[in-house]
Parts: sequence; structure tokens; C-alpha cells
Amino acid sequence: MSLTPHPSLTRLAKRWCSTFLLLIATSGTLAAAELEVSEARLRLLPGDLPAAGYFTLINTSEKGVTLTGADSPAFGNVMMHRSVNQDGVTSMEPVAQLELAAGEQVEFAPGGYHLMLMKRARPLAVGDDVEVNLHFAGNQRQRVTFRAVAPTAQ
Repeated sequence: MSLTPHPSLTRLAKRWCSTFLLLIATSGTLAAAELEVSEARLRLLPGDLPAAGYFTLINTSEKGVTLTGADSPAFGNVMMHRSVNQDGVTSMEPVAQLELAAGEQVEFAPGGYHLMLMKRARPLAVGDDVEVNLHFAGNQRQRVTFRAVAPTAQ
């Protein structure tokens, strides 16, 4: 009696394993594909001062999503913040997560929500493209290309 599996069973098992691994590898980006990002820009400040990331995020899916953070290979630390004005004093507060209902959009803009990108990993200049990964609940991510703009740009 032979313990060697039939060659057709081996091919079938390999095909199923490949398909399963492909599904696992892409599952984190499937839902993120139902999100649209526009006007992604990164306001650079001189020297090693933090940069600010602005964009519009639209949830085009039929269910809510939760933005939980971001990272970038060009920066050592990326945080979500919101500018708040209380009694005439403007300050920034960290944002742990931001929920978007189906069909909802949120604008990351000066004076409101924004990304703070700190600890540059490499020199950047106005006009450079910078990759940023947006993180969503459920271990989903969406890669976005931000354009570096001047400090005076809105």
C-alpha cells in the first residue's frame, strides 16, 4: 500500500492553498477599495518640523468604516489630530479613531482634522510624492499618494 497521494490530489491541494493565501493577503485591502481619497496633500514645514496631511475621505460603501490611524515610510511617526478652539484658544488634540457612516465624507483640512507626520526619514521637497497608509478597523489599509506642498498652501 502506497502512502503517496495521487498527483491530481496534490495539484488540487496546492491550488486551494494558493487561493486561500491570496484571499488572506488581499482581504485587508478589499473594503478599503470602497473608500475614495481626494486632494491628498502634505504641507511641509522647514527643517525637521512636523508636516501636516490633508485630504478628503469618502466612504462609498454600504456600511460604516472606522479610520484608526496612518503610517508612512517617509516619517517615523504619524498621528491623527483635530484642531479645537475653546474660549478663543486653539489647540490640537489626538484622535484615536474616526467613524464614517455609509456615504459619509470627512475633510482633513487646516483648522480641523489632520495628520501630523513627524520624524522625517528622508529629506523632502515641495512637489515630492509621499506614500501614506491609512489604517481602518478590521486590519484594513489603503495606500494614498500625498503631494508635498509649500507651508503656505491650504
